Amino acid sequence: MSDAPRRVPRRVPPRVRVSADPSPPRGPGIRRPVTRSVPVPASASPGAFDEADAVYDRALRRSQLRLALGAVAGFVVVVVALTLAVALIPELDRWTLAGVPVSWLLHAFAFYPAIVVFAVLYTRGATRNERRYQALREHE
Repeated sequence: MSDAPRRVPRRVPPRVRVSADPSPPRGPGIRRPVTRSVPVPASASPGAFDEADAVYDRALRRSQLRLALGAVAGFVVVVVALTLAVALIPELDRWTLAGVPVSWLLHAFAFYPAIVVFAVLYTRGATRNERRYQALREHE
């Protein structure tokens, strides 16, 4: 007989399929009215006020969407320009600052100020849109 340890076959547990409970079937989408940002005056006729409210809300959403798309487009242009500058200007690799090539520094640190600038510009524009909306609602 040999002194080698005897191998005992390990029993592998069977695979188990795990799944979530089936979700209940959904009916057609529920339409909820747009919430009012200004309470309805008692003297206003409900139909006219709802229509005006919807017009103002749509205008606000459109202006916020335009602002967001403009901010994203501007940000993409700046990021692409920085990326192209780093990729296409070989002199940036030759210049160094504290032993680090300028192209690396641009790549590492130029994008963050761009993010902050566009975030601040968007926030100021969105706040201005909201103020205009509130001014329109108050003069109604």
